[in-house]
Amino acid sequence: MNKQEECLVHIDEPQIMRLLEKRRPDPEQIREILAKALELKGLDSSEVATLIAVDDPDLLSELFSTARRVKQAIYGPRIVLFAPLYISNLCTNECLYCGFRAGNREVTRRVLSQEEIAAEVKILVEQGHKRILLVAGESYPDEGFDYIIKAIGTVYKTRSGHGEIRRVNVNIAPLSLEEFRQLKDAGIGTYQLFQETYHRGTYAHMHPAGRKRNYAWRIEAFDRAMQAGIDDVGIGVLFGLYDWRFEVLATLGHINHLESTFGVGPHTISVPRLEPTTGSDIACSPPHPVSDSDFCKIVAIFRMAVPYTGIIMSTRENEDVRRATLALGVSQISAGSRTNPGGYADGIMDENAQFQLGDHRNLDEVIGDLATLGYIPSFCTACYRLGRTGEDFMAVAKPGDIKYRCDPNALSTFLEYLIDYAPAETQTAGERLISSQLERMSARERATASKMLDRVRAGNRDVYV
Repeated sequence: MNKQEECLVHIDEPQIMRLLEKRRPDPEQIREILAKALELKGLDSSEVATLIAVDDPDLLSELFSTARRVKQAIYGPRIVLFAPLYISNLCTNECLYCGFRAGNREVTRRVLSQEEIAAEVKILVEQGHKRILLVAGESYPDEGFDYIIKAIGTVYKTRSGHGEIRRVNVNIAPLSLEEFRQLKDAGIGTYQLFQETYHRGTYAHMHPAGRKRNYAWRIEAFDRAMQAGIDDVGIGVLFGLYDWRFEVLATLGHINHLESTFGVGPHTISVPRLEPTTGSDIACSPPHPVSDSDFCKIVAIFRMAVPYTGIIMSTRENEDVRRATLALGVSQISAGSRTNPGGYADGIMDENAQFQLGDHRNLDEVIGDLATLGYIPSFCTACYRLGRTGEDFMAVAKPGDIKYRCDPNALSTFLEYLIDYAPAETQTAGERLISSQLERMSARERATASKMLDRVRAGNRDVYV
């Protein structure tokens, strides 16, 4: 390893391989680990490796059942909704699996102007969205990083009627410490970045050119972000590039590094699978495909291993997979997504997109489905607005007190959506769901939520605790 490749974050590949070579565990050992998971204190790497090895149908059913109980205990029926906003597909990297890679001549390059960004945001606001994930290719136009800062400002300034975007999360290239400070000052929520794969050999092969080839610069990005004061970060890998079992344990290794160094791990984990895209044979034929069954297992294991970390499911996955993983651990989903710059205004879905979508439903269709399944669609951004992030968030979440805030906030933001944006059929179903949820709440929660709902019905907006 040369000097440039040395890094603070040590992913112990030989140790991970040894853990994965463990003999098949006996049922009693597995059930002991599942019982520990129900204590909501997380699992260590050895315990996770044991669960990874589970393939007996009856034990797998117990594993999934335990994950459901953990999910319900911490998150209840809430599902947070957001939309990605792609503002540029310029890139200098040559990631072999990505439609935005520099050498891909089948993609038309586009950088949205600030006026075009505002037009995209206005469309999302008028659909009912309150939170977006701003995404850009890992290169910027002539104005450089200032383009991102201006774009964040444009998003926050854009309003339509009662609506506005209340939280901007970002997924952009790794930054220097000073740039991360600028990003913090711009008022972002979560900084999201995927390592893509933690396996060094695979990483080098998949990233033959561009700054992204530097494994250390990428994996240390969260250290720089946290040093700059951004204490909400979103972690993830692209499943399908390497053995998913290795990636799960390596992700936990990275989480352990953040917790030991900064006292808090990531706010979210994303679990994207490799999907087809124009100009990439690898994306169309993953080197290490992940079955739907194993994918559900990944979500369930993460939910038990890091119970207070949100799990994000994008519209890469189809409706059935998204429904299955909601119960197992997913707490945030995107809806009505476009992954190409200008896709909302143009009405174009897959042309010039970073990857193909699996779920093509619009926001209201997703909300209707969630309501039918008994989930409360939430547009809440209260924690970020109140500075309840990083260690402060975990201090409220781990004792279980967060539910007294999250449940009422979810209902108030859902009612906003129903009043301001939903068609009549969704309004009716949503009101029934709200009434049902109020009945299930404790007296303390119900009193708080009812007062908030009354304020929303009286015309107030952005009501939260």
